[in-house]
Amino acid sequence: MQIELNELLSAVGGKQTQHPAPKEWGTQIVVADRGFVYVGTVKTDGDFATITNARNIRKWGTTQGLGELIDGPKPETKLDMVGEVVLPMRAVISFIKCSRNW
Repeated sequence: MQIELNELLSAVGGKQTQHPAPKEWGTQIVVADRGFVYVGTVKTDGDFATITNARNIRKWGTTQGLGELIDGPKPETKLDMVGEVVLPMRAVISFIKCSRNW
């Protein structure tokens, strides 16, 4: 777990002189700058994160924050299919690992 965490921190801008190898992270909620929140299958490669089968989480539908969605959407959650999203890593605020229920 700690090795994976270190890799993720490096991928989102930790101190490193070269880019980490491409890595697939599975299903993640991705919080990006300017208020965008996506969920989908994430792969990082150099300066970019690609989210496939991406859905924009327009309305969380939670009472205790975004973390409630790690096991899947709530009945009040509103999602918009967007397909594939490519984000520069500098625009990524955080990744939140999800279960397979998404």
